[in-house]
Amino acid sequence: MNQALHPSGITAPGSILPDTGKPGFGIYLHWPFCAAKCPYCDFNSHVRHTGIDQQAYIDAFRKEIGAMRTLTGPRVVTSIFFGGGTPSLMAPATVGAILDAVREAWAVPDGIEITLEANPSSVEAERFRGYRQAGVNRVSMGVQALNDPDLKRLGRLHNRADALKAIGLARDIFPRMSFDLIYARPDQTAQAWAAELEEAISLAADHLSLYQLTIEEGTPFHGLYKAGKLIVPDGELSAELYELTRQVCTSHGLPAYEVSNHARPGAESRHNLTYWRYGDYAGIGPGAHGRLTTGAGKIATATERHPESWLKLVAEQGHGMTESTALSAAEQADELLLMGLRLREGIDLRRWQLLSGRSLESERTGFLIEHGMIEEMGPDRIRCTPAGMLLLDAVVADLAT
Repeated sequence: MNQALHPSGITAPGSILPDTGKPGFGIYLHWPFCAAKCPYCDFNSHVRHTGIDQQAYIDAFRKEIGAMRTLTGPRVVTSIFFGGGTPSLMAPATVGAILDAVREAWAVPDGIEITLEANPSSVEAERFRGYRQAGVNRVSMGVQALNDPDLKRLGRLHNRADALKAIGLARDIFPRMSFDLIYARPDQTAQAWAAELEEAISLAADHLSLYQLTIEEGTPFHGLYKAGKLIVPDGELSAELYELTRQVCTSHGLPAYEVSNHARPGAESRHNLTYWRYGDYAGIGPGAHGRLTTGAGKIATATERHPESWLKLVAEQGHGMTESTALSAAEQADELLLMGLRLREGIDLRRWQLLSGRSLESERTGFLIEHGMIEEMGPDRIRCTPAGMLLLDAVVADLAT
């Protein structure tokens, strides 16, 4: 495939899924349960050893989907994503019932991307086939490491053999698959990460999500880190690992299209692009967040995080939403900047200016361009450089001021 190259050597945005200015309408469905809580995880996930009444959750999802439909009116869905938690702990029939409810509420064209997150420890061939029959056509797996010592250190329930088996099953059963790895792990060297990354690329079909380990407050890893019992790579080595990741993936035809996501051109996650291009998405299930355009403007939504409390709230009021906040045009402009600058394609300045009601100060952008943090891609688009991506929060804060 011939790919147009930007002068920086990065594939130009025309060769990936195009930004048409209509980011789409995604459905995010949060399944909050895990078999165990990983020591680095601060996601809304919960362990239940007494079993889960999946029918009760199907009924509650149906009600909350109906409430969201009332907010959005008729829409055409462009992607659906089951996240968690561990959605691969759901029975295939549960996935099918929830997808049926989505189809009843909105128009769902054939062939749109429907992703389900899975952990290798909860993967069975029959369950995967059941998800495929229910309509799932993309799976995203939390592999996190390809060696047993690091998997154990990360608190994962699977081993290397489980991961390789799950990857093989996913490639056989689903049209599209991706898996996650964590790098900048304790004691990890650049040489070891390069070798692991080469193996991951050989196993991946067309997409990899590669995240630097972050120490989040409130997690067991945070306590160990504060006590000096968990040593992670310093800033210099982390930057080296980040640059190595970009170089190795690009050399194998999987350039970074977002800070942590790499894909062959055209294989980017449709659903995640909806987030980063600042489209609409309905967040459904315990602890789900959403952004919806209603007759009164764009709103931010959030639901009750605790699963059983969410069930009770849905039974009482027909949905589990605890927040529904109107977003001002200025707030939307800031969110567009924050999300869009994560992407290699950057942001459309015309859209930002329409929301913000102002232009970016030439002095401010000139300073960032001069210092190699951002670059112009024609008169109406800017993006972060690879160096700017390392300081993304600071760049966004500078531009949004």
